[in-house]
Amino acid sequence: MLFKQQALLRQKLFVLGSLAIGSVLYLVARVGTLDRLQPICPIESRLPPPEPEQIPLRTLQFKRGLLHELRKGNATKEQIRLHNLVQQLPRAIIIGVRKGGTRALLEMLNLHPAVVKASQEIHFFDNDQNYARGIDWYREKMPFSFPHQITIEKSPAYFITEEVPERIFKMNSSIKLLIIVREPTTRAVSDYTQVLEGKERKNKTYHKFENLAIDTNTCEVNTKYKAVRTSIYTKHLERWLKYFPVEQFHIVDGDRLITDPLPELQLVERFLNLPSRISQYNLYFNATRGFYCLRFNIVFNKCLAGSKGRIHPEVDPSVVTKLQKFFHPFNQKFYQITGRTFNWP
Repeated sequence: MLFKQQALLRQKLFVLGSLAIGSVLYLVARVGTLDRLQPICPIESRLPPPEPEQIPLRTLQFKRGLLHELRKGNATKEQIRLHNLVQQLPRAIIIGVRKGGTRALLEMLNLHPAVVKASQEIHFFDNDQNYARGIDWYREKMPFSFPHQITIEKSPAYFITEEVPERIFKMNSSIKLLIIVREPTTRAVSDYTQVLEGKERKNKTYHKFENLAIDTNTCEVNTKYKAVRTSIYTKHLERWLKYFPVEQFHIVDGDRLITDPLPELQLVERFLNLPSRISQYNLYFNATRGFYCLRFNIVFNKCLAGSKGRIHPEVDPSVVTKLQKFFHPFNQKFYQITGRTFNWP
């Protein structure tokens, strides 16, 4: 009887031992399999380094409507909070030049989903009264935007106002600066035409362009006339170069922006380190207006104001020639400084 009990006990121990050994062998085999399945290096090290957090451009395009509501003052504080919207100081400014195409450039850049524009000219840096209100006042004039969008404003008086370069430098020494230029004589006539139209609206008389651009006593170009002074681009740029390196400026061809805008906009995209998003789809020529209009999407198009593209008055050809000769040496220096050459007379 005792012998049978011992035999039964040994049999149970053998079965338990076999099960234990089997379990150990299974676990060893399983661990070995898992080891073989592990990559040579951790998964994290095989992935490309993470890019800075960005809002997808599709999201930005989809939410343009919200930004539009904010500009109209219809969005609530809760919407602003939920969408993490902020009023940012500009990271790029169109500083000039007057009648070079600053409004057209700003509106066309606004086609890019990562760009948000200030709708009105702020005149913060060129107006002593505004500047005295401080940087917080300036920021409050900026549109709401997503953190990774670029806010851009334009005030063409900045380019020719002496105090502005230092004031902008104090705000942001690494800001990107856009200058859009046209052939200097054409720009001066355009400047005159805008002032003339304003006088005529008020039933006021105004001098002929020739009498303003040429000093009647000396028969030489009148450099005291503001429209002429503004077109001496190199004189103003040299003042800016005391504070900013030339690499922080991008020169836009205002004449080409009228006739073939896309290549100019693509150059600006690269300068601002933006992904290329503006395409020919976004630009269509309006034969009635003689200008390119903007297509944001299938339902929303926009043309520039009717005041753009005014018909210039006829100017005495001899005065045009005199002005072109006067501007020529300044133009050559401008080409040399900026590294961009134009087919100006």
